[in-house]
Amino acid sequence: MTDSNDTASEALRFHGGMTGALVPFVVLFVGIIWLGLAGAPDERGFWPILLLGLVLGMGLARDRRRYAETLVAGMSQPLVALMIMAWIMAGILGTVMNASGFVDALVWLAESVGVFGAGYAVAAFLICCLVSTSTGTSLGTILIAGPLLYPAGAALATSPVILMGAIIGGATFGDNISPVSDTTIASATTQGAEIGAVVRSRMRYAIPAAALAMILYGALGSAPEALSAAGGATAELALGTPQSRSAAALPMLAVPALVIGLLLAGRHLLEGLFAGAVAACLAALALGLIEPAQLFYVDPEQFSARGLVIDGIDRAIGVSVFTIFLMGLVAGLEATGVMDRLVAYAEHRTTGPRSAEVWSFATVSAAVLLITHSVVAILAVGPFARRVGGRFGLDACRRANILDATVCTWPFLLPYCIPTILAASTSASGEVAGMPRISPLEAGLFNFHSWALLAVVVVAIATGYGRGPKNGPSAR
Repeated sequence: MTDSNDTASEALRFHGGMTGALVPFVVLFVGIIWLGLAGAPDERGFWPILLLGLVLGMGLARDRRRYAETLVAGMSQPLVALMIMAWIMAGILGTVMNASGFVDALVWLAESVGVFGAGYAVAAFLICCLVSTSTGTSLGTILIAGPLLYPAGAALATSPVILMGAIIGGATFGDNISPVSDTTIASATTQGAEIGAVVRSRMRYAIPAAALAMILYGALGSAPEALSAAGGATAELALGTPQSRSAAALPMLAVPALVIGLLLAGRHLLEGLFAGAVAACLAALALGLIEPAQLFYVDPEQFSARGLVIDGIDRAIGVSVFTIFLMGLVAGLEATGVMDRLVAYAEHRTTGPRSAEVWSFATVSAAVLLITHSVVAILAVGPFARRVGGRFGLDACRRANILDATVCTWPFLLPYCIPTILAASTSASGEVAGMPRISPLEAGLFNFHSWALLAVVVVAIATGYGRGPKNGPSAR
C-alpha cells in the first residue's frame, strides 16, 4: 500500500472530495438501472450515460488535463484491447456457427434426447460449468457458449432470462473454482496459499451454491406458455419445423471443442478464438452449410461491404465501446487513491478473526464495485487480508476463498459490470430464432449461482462454516 502522504500528494482531486469523484459512477449506475427497467437492453443505449459520467468527471476534476490523460491511459490498457479483439473474433465465430445451422442441429439433438424447458436451462448451466472450469475464463465461456446455447431456447420452450442466467451462472462457477482461473491464482498467491489446497477447500462453498442454483434453474426454467408458443412459432420460421430439423451441422461441434482444447493446452485466448473463427468458416464451407459469398461480399447498390464476417464484427461494437468508456471512468476513480483509503479505514477497525473476515469481504466488495475488475480488486485488497487475517490466525485458504468468492459475485450480478453487459450482448444472437434480447439487469438478476455463492459467503462468515477449529464459530 502506498504511503498516505504520497497518496495525498499524487492523488487526482475532485471538487467535493470523494463525493465528487463518485458522482460519475452514481450517474452510471442510476442510468443503467433506468434503461434496464425501461426495456432498453441494447448496450448502445448505455453509451450516452457513460459519456455523461465522463463529462461530469471532467467538470468536477480539479486538474482537468491530468483527468483527460488518466482517461486515455485507462482506455488504452492492454486488457481493453484484449477484450475488444476477443469479442470481435467471438462475434465472427458465433455468426458463422449460427448461419451454418448449428442451432438447428443443437435443437434436434436436445429434442432427440428429450431435453426441453427447464431441463435445457440446467443442461446449459452444466455445460458452462464444464467449459469455465476447464478453461478458467468466465468471459471466454460467455463468448463461446452464449451465442451457441441461447438461441435454441426458443424452440426448446426455455425461459429466456433463466437460460441466460444459467449461462452466466455456469461461467461464474468455473471462474471461482478452476485452478487456472486468474482469480484463483490471484487469491491464492496474495495469501501465500498453495493453489491445489485452495481449490480443494473452495468446494465446500462452490458446490452448495451450484446445487442451489441448479434447483432454481430446474424449477423456474420453463418458458411461460404464451412466450413458449410465440417463441416456438418464430423458431419454426427461422429454423424450420421439428420434422425438417436435422443433424447436418452437428460436426460443427468440433469448432468450440477446438477452441476449448487450445485454451486447455495453455494457448492464448485470442489464439483459440482466431483458430475457432477460421475453423468455423472452413468447416461450414466444406460441409456445404454456407456459400463463400455469404462470408463477404460487396453490395454496390448500398455502397457497402457485407457478409457474416462484418455481421460478427458489428455484434461486438456495442460492448466494445461500452468497455472503452467504462475503463476510462474507472481509471479516473482509481487515480483518486480510493483503494488506499478503503484499506486504511478497514485496517484500523479489525479486532478479531470474524472482524478480519467481515472487513476483508467488505473491502474487496467495495473495490470490485468501484473498479469493476475482479483480479485488480484482489491484488489491491490481498495484502490487507493476508496481514490482518494472519494476525488473527485465519488460514491462508480461508482468506483466499473469501476474496475469490466475493469477486465472483458482484461483477456477475450488477448491470454496469463487463460480465453482465457481455451476457446481454450475446443474447442478440437469439433474436432471429425468437429469443428476446436480455438486459444486463436481467442477466445478473437471474444468475442464481452468484446469488447463492454470495449467500454462502455471508453465512460462512457469520457462522464460521469452513473457518476450521482454530477459529471456530464463536470467534469474533
